[in-house]
Amino acid sequence: MKKQSPEVNRIYVCHTYYHVLVSVLKELTPGSGLTGDASIILSKMSNDFETLGERLKKSGIFKDVFEFDEKRDTFFPELAKYKEDKGNIAFNMINRIIYTKKFAKLEAPYVPVDMRQYDGIYVFCDSDPIGTYLNQNRIRYHALEDGLDFLTLFIKAKHDNRTCFAIKKFFSLKLNLIFICDGYSKYCIDMEVNNVAGLDDDFYKYKEVSRKKLLESLDEEGRKKLIEIFIRDMDTLREFIKNDKRHGILILTEPLCTLDVRERIFRDLTSEYSKEGMVFLKPHPRDELDYNKLFSDYYIFDRTIPMELLGLVDGLHFKKVVSVYTPLELVNFVDEKVSLGNDFMDKYEDPSVHNHLKIDRSNE
Repeated sequence: MKKQSPEVNRIYVCHTYYHVLVSVLKELTPGSGLTGDASIILSKMSNDFETLGERLKKSGIFKDVFEFDEKRDTFFPELAKYKEDKGNIAFNMINRIIYTKKFAKLEAPYVPVDMRQYDGIYVFCDSDPIGTYLNQNRIRYHALEDGLDFLTLFIKAKHDNRTCFAIKKFFSLKLNLIFICDGYSKYCIDMEVNNVAGLDDDFYKYKEVSRKKLLESLDEEGRKKLIEIFIRDMDTLREFIKNDKRHGILILTEPLCTLDVRERIFRDLTSEYSKEGMVFLKPHPRDELDYNKLFSDYYIFDRTIPMELLGLVDGLHFKKVVSVYTPLELVNFVDEKVSLGNDFMDKYEDPSVHNHLKIDRSNE
C-alpha cells in the first residue's frame, strides 16, 4: 500500500510515564503537521500505568492505545546458557548471535500489533526487548532517550560493550547479528536526545529535540490536555494550592538502593530540610517505597504525575526543590534547585555502584 506521506501513521513504544509525556508533547507540538493518526503502546514490563491508558484514549490524541506484555530475557530460561561467559570473545560472540535471534523470536508473540504497518516507529529505551525484536525483524525505527539527558551520564551502548566495542559495533550496526542499543543497531534510523552538546560521543545518529522547547511550545489547549491526562485528581491539587506554598521545600524521591536504605535516605532529607520550611514529597513513578504510610506527616504528591507537569499548574510554586539524581532542567516552579549527586550517595552505598555517573540520573 502506498504511503500517504512520510510517517503519517506513527506509533510510540513507552515504558515509563516520562516516555508517555514526551510522546504526547511531540503530538501536541504546534505546526508539526501531524494528523492525529498516531498510536501508542504502554509496556507493562517496567511500570504499572494504572488508568493512564483510559485517559489517553479519552484525550483523542491517539487513535489506538495498546498494552504490551513485554518480557525480559529472564522470562525465557532457555536463553540463560547463551549469556554465560565462555572466557573467549569468539565463543561469546557466537553465543550472543544465537541469543539475539532466539530472544527476538521468543518475544514476537507478545508484541501487540504488526509493527510493519506503521510509517514511523518511535521507541523509548530500545535497550528493552522491543529493540532486539525490531532489529531482528528488520523493522526501521527511531530511538528516543530513555530519560531527560540520560545519555549525558554515560553512553550505555559503549559502557555495556566496552570490551572490543569496535568489533561488536560492526556486528550490530552493519551485520545485525547482535543488538546494541541507543542508535548502534542497523535498523535504528536515528537517536533523539534532549541535548547533543552534553554527550561524550559524536555518533552521527544523534538528533537533538529539546524537551524544554516542546513544553514551551504548548498552547492553552495543549496544557489543558496534558493536565487532564496526567493529573488524576485536580480538585485535590487545587485545594492544596489554595494555601501559599512559596516557602515549601519539594523533595523528589528516586528508586535508589534497597528499600531500607532508601527509606533512610529520605528520612534524613526530610529531617534536614524540615528545618527550612514545610516539606513535600514527590515519589518517582517507579519508587515502590510506601511514602503514604511511612511519611504520613508530609504531603505526598501522586507518584504518576510527571514532575515537569507541576509547572503547568497555576499557583503551584516552591522555595526549593531537592533531588539526588533527577535532572532539574525542566523544573520551573521553584526559586532554588539542589542536586545532591554522587558525594551525597557515597554516604549510603559503595561509590563503585554510582561512580560512572557524572551528575544526575534520569527522571524516568
